[in-house]
Amino acid sequence: MTKKVSNFSHLIQRVTASCLLHHDEAKEEEEEEQEYHSDSNSQGNNSYDHVEEEEEEEDDDDQGLKEMEVLMQEVFEGVSRMKRAYVSLQQAHCPWDPDKIRVADVAMVAELKNIGFLRESYFRRRRGGTGCGVQQGLRVREVVAPYEAAIDDLKKQIKAKDLQLQSLKQNGEEKKARRSHPNTKLASPQLQGVGAAPSIQLLEETIVQVREAAKSFTSLLLSLMNTAHWDIAAAVRSIEAATATASNIFDDNTSSSTISIVSPQHAKYAIESYISQKIFQGFDHETFYMDGSLSTLLNPDQFRRDCFAQYRDMKSMDPAELLGILPTCHFGRFCSNKYLGIVHPKMEESLFGNLEQHSQVSAGNHPRTKFYSEFLRLTKAVWLLHLVAFSLKPAPSLFEASRGAEFHTEYMQSVVRFSGGRVPPGHVVGFPVSPGFKLGNGSIIKARVYLTSMI
Repeated sequence: MTKKVSNFSHLIQRVTASCLLHHDEAKEEEEEEQEYHSDSNSQGNNSYDHVEEEEEEEDDDDQGLKEMEVLMQEVFEGVSRMKRAYVSLQQAHCPWDPDKIRVADVAMVAELKNIGFLRESYFRRRRGGTGCGVQQGLRVREVVAPYEAAIDDLKKQIKAKDLQLQSLKQNGEEKKARRSHPNTKLASPQLQGVGAAPSIQLLEETIVQVREAAKSFTSLLLSLMNTAHWDIAAAVRSIEAATATASNIFDDNTSSSTISIVSPQHAKYAIESYISQKIFQGFDHETFYMDGSLSTLLNPDQFRRDCFAQYRDMKSMDPAELLGILPTCHFGRFCSNKYLGIVHPKMEESLFGNLEQHSQVSAGNHPRTKFYSEFLRLTKAVWLLHLVAFSLKPAPSLFEASRGAEFHTEYMQSVVRFSGGRVPPGHVVGFPVSPGFKLGNGSIIKARVYLTSMI
């Protein structure tokens, strides 16, 4: 905040100095007028009418000076009030008090507008009430703009803190209610449509959302690849040959001479497989291995409650809006890591002709592009699935069908439909498309696979 205080003090000094400067200019003009009248008198123009005019002009000058003094007093009082409002705004940050911050924010804006009005009033009086038109408006906006920019920045910080406070407040209310009514199951009105507790049904619904988001992002990526005149068949062969833990469709060591098992119309499944393997990597860890947290071991019950609370908070949020406020939060880091893992620099340069998005993500920012927005839709769905999974007791385990494995209907689902709705004999897994889940009650959510004939 030290830097911001300095900026505000500097701007306040600019406003005051500007007013004082114009005040001095007005005085100089008045002195010049007095000298002119003095010269005229020395030339013998002593008529009665002229004396009366001079007296009237002196009265006008006196009145103008009085008005100017009143105006300057109002300016200094306005600057003082603005300083006090800003001090109140600072004090409301430590300790953090959202209500006091809002009040101080409103006071700051009101004083800024008042000073702008006084400045316009000053120019109108100097020019006989005609004003400076557009030029005056621009000057006022020029002075006020830095204040408004600083206030917008503070509002973003307030919004971020409010999100954290809401989450903490909700957790606190739940704990208090549990202590008061230990045998009562809570059902907060905020949870309508979400469920008061994590459930297998909620997990299944979230998995459906993940798969829909993965299909949508895959479709967009494949469309861009076609527009960039990629050799889709070569890319598919590279994906087929790559391992689940270290796939890279730009690896020069990957053989592209092998015959692909994927027909051209099924290339989307290979692309989706590549994306799925990358984005689900680390899913079995509580933070996708972004840090060495051990909350699931140290305090498992609290960790489950925290995960579901985060799920409720994030479910209806726009991921781009959230990352605009908290770009380096855990979810932000997850998005950055996955984007850099999925979209290789050569891929981005080939698709878009530059590395602008890659540079922004590497710097900890999140681009506002259609491609990255679609990617955020997928990462949010996976992040929510991860939160729901770790809210359950026990957490479901993820499994993936390996290449060449025998097809089992109880564990797998073919992404390609066969005539009659049944998989013909002699088919094995060509590659996994998306993982399955084994739940704590023993039930299975099937993995999606691409099948190929052994014959």
